[in-house]
Order: sequence, then C-alpha cells, then structure tokens
Amino acid sequence: MKRYFDNYMIKHPVSVQPMMEIEGFLVRPGMFDLNGATELPIGVNFTIHTSGGTGCELLLFHVGEEEPYAVIPFPESYKIGDVYSMIVFELDINEFEYAYRIDGPHEPEKGLLFDKNNILLDPYARAVAGRRTWGKKRQATYHARVVKDVFDWGDRPQSDREMSDLIIYELHVRGFTKHPSSNVKHGGTFEGLKEKIPYLKELGINAVELMPVFEFDETINAREVDGNTLLEYWGYNTVSYFSPNNNYAALDDFKKEGWELKELIRELHENGIEVILDVVFNHTAEGNEDGPSFCFKGIDNNIYYILTPDGKYYNFSGCGNTLNCNHPIVQQMILECLRYWTINYRVDGFRFDLASILGRNEDGMPMNNPPLLKNLAYDPILKNVKLIAEAWDADGLYQVGSFPANRRWAEWNGRYRDAVRGFLKGDFWESWNAAWSISGSGDLYGDLYNEYNGHYAGYNSSVNFLTCHDGFTLYDLYSYNTKHNEANGWNNTDGSDDNRSWNCGAEGETDDPEVLNLRFRMIRNACTVLMCSRGTPMFLAGDEFGNTQFGNNNAYCQDNEISWLDWSLLDKNQDLFEFFKFMIAYRKKHPSIRKKLPDAQCGIEGLSTYNIHAEKMTVSRDDRIFSNVFAGYDETQQQDDLVYITINAYWDEIEIRLPDIGENMSWYLSVDTFGDEEGNYCFSEEKERRIKGSYVMRPRTVAVFTGRKNPEVSSEA
Repeated sequence: MKRYFDNYMIKHPVSVQPMMEIEGFLVRPGMFDLNGATELPIGVNFTIHTSGGTGCELLLFHVGEEEPYAVIPFPESYKIGDVYSMIVFELDINEFEYAYRIDGPHEPEKGLLFDKNNILLDPYARAVAGRRTWGKKRQATYHARVVKDVFDWGDRPQSDREMSDLIIYELHVRGFTKHPSSNVKHGGTFEGLKEKIPYLKELGINAVELMPVFEFDETINAREVDGNTLLEYWGYNTVSYFSPNNNYAALDDFKKEGWELKELIRELHENGIEVILDVVFNHTAEGNEDGPSFCFKGIDNNIYYILTPDGKYYNFSGCGNTLNCNHPIVQQMILECLRYWTINYRVDGFRFDLASILGRNEDGMPMNNPPLLKNLAYDPILKNVKLIAEAWDADGLYQVGSFPANRRWAEWNGRYRDAVRGFLKGDFWESWNAAWSISGSGDLYGDLYNEYNGHYAGYNSSVNFLTCHDGFTLYDLYSYNTKHNEANGWNNTDGSDDNRSWNCGAEGETDDPEVLNLRFRMIRNACTVLMCSRGTPMFLAGDEFGNTQFGNNNAYCQDNEISWLDWSLLDKNQDLFEFFKFMIAYRKKHPSIRKKLPDAQCGIEGLSTYNIHAEKMTVSRDDRIFSNVFAGYDETQQQDDLVYITINAYWDEIEIRLPDIGENMSWYLSVDTFGDEEGNYCFSEEKERRIKGSYVMRPRTVAVFTGRKNPEVSSEA
C-alpha cells in the first residue's frame, strides 16, 4: 500500500498535511478512487459513495464495543460527485473498528430507506469485525476492520488448466471436517480442510469448489425443530462480499484477517489443486421489507436492489430480495470484488449461484447481452479465471445452453444431470439426451473456438454433474425414491420433487445384500459415466465413500450429522473409494475423453456412438444400451488413445460387439461395474483382459474398454 501511496503522491503532488480537525481528529480529503478503508503511512483512507444520501458520518469503535468513541462527519468539501473520501491521520488499525451512518430521505414507496441513526457496514469492507461462536447471534450491529495485507504469495504462476482438464470436488468447509470421525485438529475450519489435503491428493481431484466462504450470518431465520436448532448452514446469505467468514478460522484471526484461507489456498495450489469459490451475487442477507438494514439498504436501497414500482423487493432469488446486478454501481462492486479475490486470494475460479439473475435488467427482465456478464468475460485481470454459471434462477428463468456470453462462461449442465440420472435408472426416453450429454453436449454448446482465450467453447462450457450440495448425495440417489426432509420443519414440502432417483428395491437403510449390491453398482455406474463424459466432471464431497444425508435433499439448515461428512464410511466403503480413485486416474490418463485430438491413426473417428452390433448409430428415444467411443492421436505418448464406454441401463444382460480397430490392436477391458468372480471392478493395464469381438454386458452395468496395440506388436516395435 505504501507503493500505491507513493505513486499517488507522484501523480497528485499535494501536501499530505492535515487540513482540518474534526472531533479531535486531524483529517484531509482522501483518495476518491480507492473504495473501502485502506491503511496509509500517515493514517487511514475511508471512501464510500451514496447516490441518494445527503450526508455521511464515519463511526469509530473500540474493538468489541457497540457505542462509537468517535463520530466524524464528512465535510461537503470532502465529496466529489457521490463519493465521500477522507484521510484520518494517526489511526492504528489494530485499535478500532468502523462503520457509517448516512442521512437522506426515508420514502419506502420510492425505495428510499435512509436513516441517520442506522449503523451501516462498509460494502467494501475487507473484514467484518467481531469473532463469535458459530450459531450464536452476533453483536447488534456490523462493524468493519481495516486489513493489512502482508501475505507473501511468492512467484507461483497462475494455473493454465483448461476447464475440461479439471475434476471438481464440491464441498462445504464446515461440513467437510466437522464430524468427529474426520480426525482433524480443527474440525469445521479452513485449517481442518488443510489437514485433509493429502486425502484430496490421493483421491486425485484437481479442483475444489468451496460453498460460500464470504462473511454470512448462519443465525438468520434460526429456529427450533424437534429439539434441534436449524441454521442457514450453507451460507447463501451474504453479509459482506469482500470479507472471508471469520467463523471458518480456527484461531483468532485478529490482525490477520483471511490469513488461514490464504494459507489453505496456497497449500492447495502447491498440491496441484485449484480453488473455485461459490459466490452469491443474486441476493443478500438483508432480505425483503421485513429484513434488517445494515448495509446496502441504508446506502442506496433503490440502486442495489431490483424494486417494484411501489418500492417492494422483486424476489427472483427466492430469498427475499434480488441484487440489481446490471446497474453500473453494482457492476462496479461485483467486478472489484472478483478482482480482489483473484489478486489477494489467488482464487482460480468462481461459480455464480443463480447466475441468470446476473442477466436481468433493472426492471427484472432478462437481457440479450447483459453488460455485467460481458465485462466479467473480457476483464483483463479475470482473463484466465474460470467463470461458471448456475444458469437458472428461482423465478423460472432457465438458460442452460443459452446463458449469455457462453463462449467465455461455463455452465452447470442441468440437462446432463437430469438426462443421465434418468437413463441410468431405466428412463429410456432419456437416452437421446443422455447420449448428447455424455458426448459433450454439442447440441447445447456447439464447438465454437473462442479467440479471446484460445479455447474451444463446446466441451469447456459444460460442467457435468449428477450430484451437488442441492439435492441427494450419490448414495441417497440410489437409496430413496422420494425426499425425506421432515427434519427441516416444513412438513417435507421443501426441496425438489424431481430427483430421478431409485431406491433399488427398499426405501432407505437396509441389510438386504441384493439391494445393497445393486445400489453400489449404480453408484459405480454413475461415477464411470461421469468420468467418461466430455466436459468438466464435478461431484459432491463424500460421494466417493457413500456419504448419506438420510434422504434429505435440501439440507441447507442442517448443521449436524445430516450434512457433516461421516468419515467412518471411508473405511466401511474403501472399495468404492478405490473405484473413484481409479476412474479419476483413468480420465486423466486418456485425453481423448477430455478434448479433441488429432485423428487416430487406426481410422476410428474422434467421437461416435455405436449400437450393440458395433455400428454407428443415432440414439433413439427408446434405446436401452449404447456405446460411445473417444478416439484421437495422443502426441505426448505418440500413440492412439482409444476409449470405448458401453452403458447397459436394461435389467437383462446383452451381448455387444466392439468395433474393429485393426489387426495390430485390440480392445482391453478396463472397467466392468458388475465385477468379476473375485469382486474386481477395475483393472490396471497389467490386469486388463483382451476382448475379442464381443462382450456380454450384465444387467444395469457400465463397461469401459481401452484400445491399444497387442503385446506381441509392441514387443516387435
């Protein structure tokens, strides 16, 4: 920051002496283009802007106290346009917290909610003050702290992985290690997650997608149900967009806000794992007319939120309010926020919750070319950062395959989830959509080349997933026909009813070995298809060892064993974990699955679908089995890379023929989810079995074959 100050003074050669004294503090006009509060060698610069406000006061608090020890009004001469800025000299950032009060008209019918007595959090606060106990109400008002950023990132270059080379692992920071079975020292924290990095590395994933880690208030809407306290556990109710959640810090983060998160990200990077943050720019924790006013409402309510003509809140988010993302002021804040996390936390990507809201106009209508999305897509700081859209919102705007600016953005592919779920459980009318999805969803995303970032938009646009935080776990997907959300207190009315799940013959927990065998086979089927689909695979933490939420498909409020990962299942289902490891490694080993390669020398086309007679086919609505081939010449290995995956979603066995790949090559069985006589489901190259001509697919089974030169040919070469 000193360098910034020195440069500023070179460009603006003015005296740095105080210009007046207010309430005993020496002050002068500040740096109007520097939002938030920033430490300087001479004091602290405070900058805030309000369009409708008529006056602004800076409040200083002793650490942990509710009443300010100083109230410093901004002189009108310290205002340019709508921006107030002031340097307060000789402040020690370790000795105070700060907030604002803004005066102005209070006319709710016009969307104006100014109140000169309302204490407001800085929307650009880098840290929210006040360490508190998780689940306990915080102090009455929000204060901010000034952050000294002295973290040394070294000179590690930014990751250059393509989207399709990622294997994304979605997790909740608290739930990942909060269960006692996690055996970490600091359960439920950034430190606890850091302790599990060796596990993540062994599993083989190379990207974690962290559910919200911005400051949020889990006690909003807290309630008691059957003796259990229910909280806003997931964190989709943002309080501050620039501040990490201090409840996820294991130690007192005072004076080093965000330090543990930065250490976590650095260590993940050192182990080859990228970090994607789940960000919530569709609504805030201030809610609707009945919600609190602690930040945006009191600064410029009619700018930051989309309002009805009578000053009420449009609720396209389903959470009470909707952020007015395409107002220039809000665009600026979002862009600065993403830049801040990219620069100061070295984040590799962002997943945007209910991202279709980002494309709504100030009247709530969808826009054809939303300026915010375009600005994010072409921002130079964000050029190599992954941008992932949840391309729908709570008001029915569904844009999977048509999200604006999708030649730069990737999308959570909801069509993939629905079609593949349906087909694998026997909904054969989904076969056509499933085949397209597994092939990379070319019908949705095409194969256009993006000249801006040098990538093909097609298969880099699709994030393929069968499970995420919102819905069943993979184990529950094959253990329950219907949701069981009674513990949420809404009489099982919340959560989706369209799950495309199947209990395999018994609802919930069972000791029936046939049912259990089928369930785990279905899980292996899902894993195999996901890892052998073109696009970017993502799965939910714990799926790799059969974690369950006991049928709850909307566990947003469950801060308990329903949502916490039960690590004892890792020992119980070790074979499932080993299967996931194998499939992840297999995907990494075969680039033909992930991307276009030069034509294979054996003559097999790069991406085709086959029927049981080894003939190319167009999948029809009622096909019960089909095969996909991924082929190309791997220039790194100097050989053809051939993968053939066959999906038998039928309840009887079917014999298939494999396509001819020449006399010097054969297909070798790498995966059969039904298993052999010894209970093996996957086979290393040394243990693969050569398949000549045909293969019998057992009921409800997926098999993967690898094409390579025969040993006698390789030895002669």
